[in-house]
Amino acid sequence: MQVSSSAIENGIIADRYGSKGTQFRDGMPSLSIPFEIVGAPEGTRSFAVVFDDYDAVPVCGFDWIHWLVCDLKRASVAEGESGKSGDFTEGCNSWHSIADELTAAQATGYGGPAPPDREHRYTLRVYALDCELGLPRGFMMNDLYFAMQGHVLAHATLVGKYSPKKQSRSSFRALRTWVRGAYFPSPR
Repeated sequence: MQVSSSAIENGIIADRYGSKGTQFRDGMPSLSIPFEIVGAPEGTRSFAVVFDDYDAVPVCGFDWIHWLVCDLKRASVAEGESGKSGDFTEGCNSWHSIADELTAAQATGYGGPAPPDREHRYTLRVYALDCELGLPRGFMMNDLYFAMQGHVLAHATLVGKYSPKKQSRSSFRALRTWVRGAYFPSPR
């Protein structure tokens, strides 16, 4: 099985799908990436999708989740379908976390790349499943992984890089100070 995306050319995610784009919802880049799945194994009943950023770990302390999808029953998703398509279920992204203030409802769906410090690598993982998962809208990543156990027929991965907007060193230091304060508050 393979996954491809016209949003990723020569290993680079196009600017419009992240913080250098023009479409935002509640402060998040909201133009979701398109992708296509080929070669799904026989017996595939649905797909699950995870789009995340492990390069966020040094900045915020955890893998930043940008998009979760389950119960996708077709082999392609068009640009900008997040929040508009009723035939797949979207989970909650990391804009609902200790690192941001959005509610779970606001952070459900696609929240595009917005690396604060340097170029990051973003991973799109697609899982072919032998069932539908039936998770509710706004599900969390742990819910997805536990529900998928024993049902994964195949998986495919695609990696793309995205660079931050130009910013000063002082703005990065301010972010790092905020993150440290959020995770390691001073004792009172």
